[in-house]
Amino acid sequence: MRKPLSQLASYQALRAHAREISAHTLREWFARDPGRFDQFSIEHEDFLFDYSRNRVSSKTLDKLLALFFECEVEAWRDRLFAGSRINLTESRAVQHTKLRDLGDVSSEPAKQRDDVLSRMIHLAERVSQAGFKDVVSLGSGGSRLGPELVCDAFSHAANKGLDIHFAGNADAGEINRVLENLLPDRTFFIVISKSFTTPETLANAGTARSWLSSRQRAGKRIERHFCAVTAEVEKAVSWGILPQLVFPLMGAVGGRFSVWSAAGLSIVLHLGMPAFMEFLQGAWEMDKHFKTATPRENVPILLALLSIWNRHFLGTSAHAVLPYDTRLRLLPAYLQQLEMESNGKCVDREGRELDVPSSPVVFGDVGTNAQHGFFQFLHQGTSTVSCDFIGVVRPGHSNRLQHDMLLANMVAQAEALMVGRLAEELRGNAGNQQTGHMLFPGNRSSSMILLKELMPRTLGQLLALYEHKVFVEGVILNINSFDQPGVELGKILAKRLFERLQEGKAPDSQENSATRAVLDYYRKHS
Repeated sequence: MRKPLSQLASYQALRAHAREISAHTLREWFARDPGRFDQFSIEHEDFLFDYSRNRVSSKTLDKLLALFFECEVEAWRDRLFAGSRINLTESRAVQHTKLRDLGDVSSEPAKQRDDVLSRMIHLAERVSQAGFKDVVSLGSGGSRLGPELVCDAFSHAANKGLDIHFAGNADAGEINRVLENLLPDRTFFIVISKSFTTPETLANAGTARSWLSSRQRAGKRIERHFCAVTAEVEKAVSWGILPQLVFPLMGAVGGRFSVWSAAGLSIVLHLGMPAFMEFLQGAWEMDKHFKTATPRENVPILLALLSIWNRHFLGTSAHAVLPYDTRLRLLPAYLQQLEMESNGKCVDREGRELDVPSSPVVFGDVGTNAQHGFFQFLHQGTSTVSCDFIGVVRPGHSNRLQHDMLLANMVAQAEALMVGRLAEELRGNAGNQQTGHMLFPGNRSSSMILLKELMPRTLGQLLALYEHKVFVEGVILNINSFDQPGVELGKILAKRLFERLQEGKAPDSQENSATRAVLDYYRKHS
């Protein structure tokens, strides 16, 4: 049994070191050390990772790596890739990396993967030959966020004549908006639910089935309009999906890690199987980097250690993801779920209450929209936020002028967060009563990832990079990053209240006064 994180010698050493660091500023470090960038950056084959604008010294890295080794992260990493049951609360292995291990062709997971890939190709051909013009993917959470991100990022290269749509909200307004401009006999649906019991997904699937039934041509053969991705094949068949159109999802693959599986079927239909295979290839390459690169040259490990450092020792409570490329506009939402659902825990593996911070709040938006949204808070707010800036060298369009403007903004914002603005730099305004409003404290940490080009392969690398970052954080926190019990409680309560509303029963006397009052108000005015 491991000691609580706060009691580890390396953790306590970092606490003492943080007091040292507070005596220095990033501005001072850069002025004193012209080689700082070279020391705190890594040039990967496909991207540049610059973490020189973080409040770290070489001594900080030494102490963070001591924490990394004391927490035995490498041993946990080996268990992850070996397929050990590291998801202890659910007694499961964690096998999303098996889905993209293209060097493995003989293991049972690899055989299952290749069989599913072959069936995905066949379905894509069938959908095309049947004359479908629109595909609607029905899935919530990770079943939606990953596939939608990839499809949106490369929509400019999509298969002609087949449009993709996503609906995952319990709010019928979303699926109604999707369906209102579609032709029933030309629309195909993918129902994605690992358990095939996800209430909002099944509700949307029911709405889709009713929509098809009300149209004479489509209603005659509804089954030809649906396929399913699930770990519960029999439930999907019972619902009405043809057995040959049910794609199995491994139970050891969590929803937020499922984009690499048959849950990525929308990617294959929208972009083609070659693009999906490139996506898997990129993730596999990052897996190999994570397994083989030394900790000091290992980008996922460094990102995780920087996150722990900023959150635990420098007092940052939130982390902003800032992609400066419209094709990555859905990345912040994807990473928000990945990190906060994985590591938003208050209990460690031994069942003890955490006495240290868990996941930071993760939020973000695409630049430069974010600059006009919340950057004022980043620069002058009383709470500090760490940032990841993500840019692309070659933009995929020919408007070089605007791309230069975009990248200039990204680098300038990182610089401004770092250096701030001092009173003596306000020419002619020293002593002016407005001076204080124009000062910026600076010294705010950020990292930068600059991709040479955004392709399915490099997006695969990027998503896998962040998966491994979150995994390393979870090991250091000594929590299980692969369950989500907090999500389940709300579902249980919602099911009970929904049943009471459907039955027209009065609120239970044991329910609190606020719950009873809100439900009474709803009944009265609905």
